[in-house]
Amino acid sequence: MKILITGAAGFAGQYAVTHFASERGWTVHAAKLPSEHMPAALQALCTAHDLDLTDAAAVQALLHDTKPDCILHLAAQSSVAVSWKQPALTAQVNVTGTVNLLEAARTLNPMPRVLCIGSAEEYGVLKPEQCPVSEDTPLHPVNIYAATKAAAEQLCGIYSRSYGLPVICVRAFNHAGAGQRTQFVLADFCMQAAEIAQGLREPVIRTGNCTVQRDFTDVRDIVRAYGLLLEHGKAGEVYNVGSGRAQPLSALLEQIRTLSGKDFRIQTDPQKFRPAETPLLCADIRKITADTGWVPEIPMRKTLAEMLRFAQEEVRHAKTP
Repeated sequence: MKILITGAAGFAGQYAVTHFASERGWTVHAAKLPSEHMPAALQALCTAHDLDLTDAAAVQALLHDTKPDCILHLAAQSSVAVSWKQPALTAQVNVTGTVNLLEAARTLNPMPRVLCIGSAEEYGVLKPEQCPVSEDTPLHPVNIYAATKAAAEQLCGIYSRSYGLPVICVRAFNHAGAGQRTQFVLADFCMQAAEIAQGLREPVIRTGNCTVQRDFTDVRDIVRAYGLLLEHGKAGEVYNVGSGRAQPLSALLEQIRTLSGKDFRIQTDPQKFRPAETPLLCADIRKITADTGWVPEIPMRKTLAEMLRFAQEEVRHAKTP
């Protein structure tokens, strides 16, 4: 089986390359931006390609050159915070980039299966009685990132119905793991805790709104779900991928406190608050479990411990002359 992974140099993308190449034994073509770096160990597992998804001709050329059996479309501007600051860039990458990929995919013979990764942010503000939220819940995005992901999902549905392109869409809930960028909340907490442990900052962790409840899953469980959906998911369908359990960020921060062995105060930082916030997100995962057998396996405490160790290594490395 031959797979093309877009966004392969990103957080989930790097885990996906490892999963499909090492655990599934598939032939992996990895698309990334020319400016992005991919570690040598990952490059040994795949054939890397420089690609700007907003360049339609380049996308067409790559797909006709590689002729993948399936495509995992991870490439995106994936930060809600960045989407508020750079809305045009977010729309260009997440919407135009997806159109370019779908257009190129439908011209291949046979057409590849495409798994397009969206976000739970598409649901918007939910009432407690709506959670865990199922896939048939109407979408009401409240931020720019979520709106672009909802638009991309609608486009996938059109290409599936109009051209018979076997597209499957995912609404991915929060995922985390070692190596995640600190613009994402748990990685940020772990880095701050690691710096406190090394005496590089005062014992204060600065946070945004920690009362929000989120559904977190280890990134390795997430990419395993993507593989099962590419094999067993139903074309034209949308699937939630998450743990099925919501936790307040404050509770996850307390786990990080315990794991770090260092006490700290918590201080809210207005710069870390979003213009619009979704208070509760939790996935109903019965559909993916029924169709693929997938359930998450890695406890979040283990994920947080690995993230904290990664952050501690990063801090120690930065201190070494």
